[in-house]
Amino acid sequence: MAKGPDAFRTISEAADEVSVPQHVLRFWETRFTFIKPMKRAGGRRFYRPADIAVLRGVRRLLHDEGMTIKGVQKLYREQGIRHLAAAGDGGEGPAAPPPSVGGENGLLEALHDLERAKARLDGLLKS
Repeated sequence: MAKGPDAFRTISEAADEVSVPQHVLRFWETRFTFIKPMKRAGGRRFYRPADIAVLRGVRRLLHDEGMTIKGVQKLYREQGIRHLAAAGDGGEGPAAPPPSVGGENGLLEALHDLERAKARLDGLLKS
């Protein structure tokens, strides 16, 4: 008998739905603070339907779109969890293409990131 759409999933069921091995889900938990399955006694993980939607989004962004882990983390900080879940439904993709490694565009993006970080640090030092 199949589970209903609102039922919680075990890690093996979640891994099957997202099409990644279980160890990948465990690894993602260490890299993405927003992936927090409910844990029962003994550490057994249960994923809510919303968790599955986010996992699908992370999988699509990492595997299909070619984003890096840092890129997905940045997208989460800038766009939020709903954006990641929408990416898994085939909705919105990444806000911008992944930064190129090297080249003028990659360097300009890195420069802008550094300038924003410096401005934040300057603001903290003035406080």
